[in-house]
Amino acid sequence: MNKWFNLITGKNRFSEKSPAANGKDNSLYEKENLEQTKVSAKLQDNLQFLQNIMGLNSDVIFRSFRLGTKSGNKTLVIYIESMVDKTMLQENILKPLMYDNNFASDPKTAGESLHDLVLNSMLVAANVTITKFMSKVVTDILSGGVILMIEYLDNAFLINIRSHEQRVITEPEAEILVRGPREGFTESLQTNIVLIRRKFNSPNLIFESLNIGHLTATKISIAYLKGIAATELVTNVKQRLQKIDIDGILESGYLEEFIEDHPHSPLPQIMHTERPDRVAGNLLEGRVAIITDGTPIVLIVPMGISGFLTSPEDYYERSIIVSAIRLLRYITFAASLLLPSLYIAISTFHQEMIPSKFLISITSYGRGVPFPLLFEALLLESTLEVLREAGTRLPRSIGSAVSIVGALVIGQAAVQAGLVSPLMVIIVAGTGIASFTLPAYNLGMALRLLRFPLMVLAGSLGLFGVLFGVILITIHATSLHSFGMPYLSPLAPFQTANLKDLFTRVPWWAMDKRPAGISSINRRRQAPRP
Repeated sequence: MNKWFNLITGKNRFSEKSPAANGKDNSLYEKENLEQTKVSAKLQDNLQFLQNIMGLNSDVIFRSFRLGTKSGNKTLVIYIESMVDKTMLQENILKPLMYDNNFASDPKTAGESLHDLVLNSMLVAANVTITKFMSKVVTDILSGGVILMIEYLDNAFLINIRSHEQRVITEPEAEILVRGPREGFTESLQTNIVLIRRKFNSPNLIFESLNIGHLTATKISIAYLKGIAATELVTNVKQRLQKIDIDGILESGYLEEFIEDHPHSPLPQIMHTERPDRVAGNLLEGRVAIITDGTPIVLIVPMGISGFLTSPEDYYERSIIVSAIRLLRYITFAASLLLPSLYIAISTFHQEMIPSKFLISITSYGRGVPFPLLFEALLLESTLEVLREAGTRLPRSIGSAVSIVGALVIGQAAVQAGLVSPLMVIIVAGTGIASFTLPAYNLGMALRLLRFPLMVLAGSLGLFGVLFGVILITIHATSLHSFGMPYLSPLAPFQTANLKDLFTRVPWWAMDKRPAGISSINRRRQAPRP
């Protein structure tokens, strides 16, 4: 009962004591022991320790050699073969260390002189750090770094010459625009950070990093604009991410379920996008972006229902055109949720609301169909969902063709067989087309799920059932919050200042302030028009 109560009321699980990791069982990991182990001055001890941890991996290379032509210091280089730039490794790391004559002939001549000589004169690499802990060594090896260890030195050099294949920057297929940038995020965290940095020429753009997952140690980056994003919001995001205790994170969807306020709600509370321009626009409004290594999907928080009904293109076209399109989008939003249930309710229980000629036409078309309208709608909607899934899972070259041909063939065959009426096919097809106009895919999925209980209520109680379902959805949406922001803002609570960019969009010169309710520390966006 508690779960259903939370679903209806939208109870915020972060408003009470957060479910931090209780009763850790790290029997699979040796993280605590590894963090306590330091790099030894004896190279053989280090080699044996690392081989015990990673010696079974055939792609981990342990390369031993002598330091310079005169020195007797044994040297060890460890790296993963497929994750480093071998040309840089050979020319900039191995060759200077193996053939340099500046090393002393006494192998015990170590300490600061040898350390400084290697660090400042020998390693031809842009990014070199030093550590005394084996935990850092193991983490760097597994993330594609090169480790250099030298006899009689009780520290390790971490050299960054990573190299791995990655997808080229292309236009996002799920968020195609007529006017706007054509670049989209990739699976590389560094590439995605660069795409966002190119939008800002300001030191106020901050990226804070952390690793999540005991086994994957997935890199996560939190992006925000200092002086615009509220400090409380940034702290809240970091705290929720730091409380995640899991073996691995493979996609940003893992994080979304952990950090959202109401996990049992069908309504999305976190925006995800593949477009750098969309992320940049939301950062300018005071929101926070969460970038996950290994996926092109970036999360944006906080987000209300109005944010899912806007497109980046809304801010590139003229305001009068955008306002008309946005009003149409709100109409199709309502149609995709309510059209089948309204048709079922009116045709079954409230036929007096239908004009006589239209009612005669409906009756004549529906003559011979042995099933009630509710069954027809559920059958067609279920068939449409199956075709959508089939088109998604099939190869791209034939997926769209199968969906279109399947819908035409099955719809025509169902009408001729007398299973459904032609008007019901039109209603369901129109509902599906209306759902395609929504800019946010996750909002469309929520509406597809909510349509089914509304149709059942319409077939059972008529318009009273539809109204009851809409009231329940509204109550639930009103009680939702996304990182402290009301989900139906700026309608509930009502905020007049944010109506400039809700159902319509005023010209850019009239939007001199950022939306209220996200950040209050710096709301001025531009100078007021004289």
